[in-house]
Amino acid sequence: MAALGGRGRVAAALLRRGPPPGLAPGPRRHRYKEKWATTAPRIPPTRLALHHFDVSYSLQLKDLWPSVRAGLLCEQKYGALLNNFSPVDHVMQELELLNATDFVSEAPKRMQRSQRGAEEAGRGESGSQEGSGEGRTVIQAEVSPPLRASLSSNIKCYTFPRGDITRFRPARPDALGLLDYYLMDAASLLPVLALNVQPDEFVLDLCAAPGGKTLALLQTGVCGHLTANDVSISRTKRLYQILRSYLPKEIRETVSVTSCDGRDWGQLEGGTFHKVLVDVPCTTDRHSVTEEDNNIFHKRRTKERQLLPMLQLQLLMAGILATKPGGEVVYSTCSLSPLQNECVIERAVEIAETQFNISIHVEDLSHFRTLFQDTFSFFSDGRLGELVLPHLTANFGPMYFCKLRRM
Repeated sequence: MAALGGRGRVAAALLRRGPPPGLAPGPRRHRYKEKWATTAPRIPPTRLALHHFDVSYSLQLKDLWPSVRAGLLCEQKYGALLNNFSPVDHVMQELELLNATDFVSEAPKRMQRSQRGAEEAGRGESGSQEGSGEGRTVIQAEVSPPLRASLSSNIKCYTFPRGDITRFRPARPDALGLLDYYLMDAASLLPVLALNVQPDEFVLDLCAAPGGKTLALLQTGVCGHLTANDVSISRTKRLYQILRSYLPKEIRETVSVTSCDGRDWGQLEGGTFHKVLVDVPCTTDRHSVTEEDNNIFHKRRTKERQLLPMLQLQLLMAGILATKPGGEVVYSTCSLSPLQNECVIERAVEIAETQFNISIHVEDLSHFRTLFQDTFSFFSDGRLGELVLPHLTANFGPMYFCKLRRM
């Protein structure tokens, strides 16, 4: 026993010294397997999103991508949507003293001023050419019908000029407890303006929460009836909170808030609405590169992200089917991705024609580019619809919107 014990001590000493020269060490045995999943470094979803965008958007936007990228990574700019159900005159005066302007009402004024300048220049040139008998067409100083139609709303949204990074103060309650304005990305109003709600029309906001666009629709003061739907019950609670904070009871009672799966709406109330807003879930590009929480680029949400275009298509088709013949749908996202924007529009138009025998006309919204070029930076090479690009001097968006008419 003593001899065996001696041999054991010698073997232990040899093992401590390591293997003889020329022999590789044998594999070490562990009592438990190493937990690689918990020890390997995790890549933050924000970095995954930025890498994904660098690869895809640099091909789409080319030389514009570096400035758009910088805009996405910097602080977002906001607009103050005035609450027409609260006294706003003193709020307007306060904001104007800070050099903020209502971009909705200011846009046609700027256009008229520029057209008058062009008219005067045209008259000057035609006068100088009278001797030679040459004439020149004079540009009329009036806003074209599509522009007038898009601005026939009571929406007022104040923004600071390009390059001005002043922040708005938090909203304040009036004597009745209603807040005086709602802070939001001013580009989010463009789909609402494009929808161009007319008096007494029935309107559906298919993916309404958290409620900014719903609130903007109500600020027009002309909705015959508004249905605000969102599949998420928790987000619908947030929508209720927004409505209570900004609207008197008699206005809230004109709004139907539902929590249905928007994909089924065409079957629930098909051919019912004059106007439908389909502001779909998307990759929310700005959020994806700046916020870890609720980030769709988290690895556990990979499948959900890959299925987004299919979900968006289903929601848009439900919106089309919920619209009366002659009615209009505005589709919008806060993504730069063509797969979530133009491709969804093209596929929906095709499916409506082939499977439902519904003819869809894609409306031209290029006048929005002309009208709001002083406030937003637009992408000029899109195939369908309009796209607001983030830019350091006008850091709104991204916001894509496209208008469809059901024939």
